[in-house]
Amino acid sequence: MRNILLAASAALVMTTGAAVAQSTIIVQEPAPVIVQEAPVMVEPGTTVVMPGEVRTYVLEQQAPSVVYEGDILIGEVLPETVEVRPVDGYDDYGYTVVNERRVIVDPRTRRVIQVID
Repeated sequence: MRNILLAASAALVMTTGAAVAQSTIIVQEPAPVIVQEAPVMVEPGTTVVMPGEVRTYVLEQQAPSVVYEGDILIGEVLPETVEVRPVDGYDDYGYTVVNERRVIVDPRTRRVIQVID
């Protein structure tokens, strides 16, 4: 009798598991669409989504490089002695070339948005 009860319990557990498994649906979300290469951090807690055309424009421009002591870091404010050039069609972005590296900046604040290697 004990073996029959044990077998019946095992059968009940197996069929219950199968019934639960059949009612479970796994939905896999599609991968997110990336608008640009990567969001750029300007200040802690601030994310700037920059159009890819801005980066392309900056890479295509010929501008003289300015010598600057120290490293150019994201979030740093450039001094007034560094000329910031406009990005055609995008008033929220400017650029310059510092120590042979292209730098995208916010022209209003002169804060570095991205340093392109």
